Amino acid sequence: MFTPNRAAGLDRLSDFLPRAGRDYAQLRNLDLPGHPHVSTLSPWLRHRLVTEAEVVDAVLRRHPQGAEKFLAEVWWRTYWKGWLELRPGVWSAYRQEVQAGLNRLAVEPGLAARAEAAMLGETGIEGFDDWARELVATGYLHNHARMWFASIWIFTLRLPWELGADFFLRHLIDGDPASNTLSWRWVAGLHTPGKTYLATAENIAKNTRGRFRPEGLAPEAPALPMLPVPAPRVAPEGDRLDPTAPSLLLVTEEDLSPEFLLDQGLHPTGVAVLTDVAGRSPLPVAEPVHRFTEGAIRDALARLGAPDAPRFSPGHLPALLRLATEAGATQIVTPYAPTGPVASALNDLARLAEPQGLTLTRILRDHDRLAWPHATHGFFRFREAVMG
Repeated sequence: MFTPNRAAGLDRLSDFLPRAGRDYAQLRNLDLPGHPHVSTLSPWLRHRLVTEAEVVDAVLRRHPQGAEKFLAEVWWRTYWKGWLELRPGVWSAYRQEVQAGLNRLAVEPGLAARAEAAMLGETGIEGFDDWARELVATGYLHNHARMWFASIWIFTLRLPWELGADFFLRHLIDGDPASNTLSWRWVAGLHTPGKTYLATAENIAKNTRGRFRPEGLAPEAPALPMLPVPAPRVAPEGDRLDPTAPSLLLVTEEDLSPEFLLDQGLHPTGVAVLTDVAGRSPLPVAEPVHRFTEGAIRDALARLGAPDAPRFSPGHLPALLRLATEAGATQIVTPYAPTGPVASALNDLARLAEPQGLTLTRILRDHDRLAWPHATHGFFRFREAVMG
């Protein structure tokens, strides 16, 4: 379904544009084989092979009116990133709870058996088992199916939500820390306090056109206990680029359209890659995720004319700094990475670089710089600010 290069993403956008208006608004909730009524652009958006700004611009040019539903879905991705960027402690707490959940599996055989059945698609719950197998096989699920799955995981199977979110993040080609973590929190009643999402057999049957009508689902969805949501910090503005300074361009899987930096006058002396797909989970990340990300990185490097650029993981940051020094760079320039494993690695890189006289310059796209400050409360206040 997903060819990991920018050209394929732009083709998918072009193919979908005629359906981004009324058709999407009427049919977007249907989870049907092949997903004919949604864009399936998320794998390219997640890695910014195609950017949110490009999609918004293309849709508005094709549909000056009538595409608000689809545009809102694009802005949800920006909102999640901004909300987590203003509260990075939520990501840190989630990571700790994933490990705590894994520790429970090691000492609670009953819980472990239920979790394994859920991930293998062997619970006996119609629909849920099919989605578990579809996720593992394809690396993708319809958004409505993700909500149903999360609700059943939390309220019917009574499994820790963090382990469900980790299962998704290990298998979703489009999985990113913000959208994935916060969507699971929203279903559980932790994002909008007290507001949960309950999967029902009637809704599932309606929106799968009768393919699934699961029995025995939880009749109610009481919100999970929660700690107070931290107050938002000031939104980042990113660093200022000095295009005249000798620079190493650092590419990460968080933004694989780094040409915007060249448009700002950057002429790097070299190119390198920092990647941390494995850092998304304490458990092995699925092969389709690795495969898509690797293909997307190769495509970005080809577009930059640097197909043989060296690769580094967070465990090899000193070697990356040596490369920058040998290239004569005084700064390492990279697109701003939002909260997650890559951002953590970049923070470590910045600390190591400073004593060596190197600066890590993280450039924030205008789309994020203008939108993220509005992610202080719920989505609807955010949408009013960015969409009018």
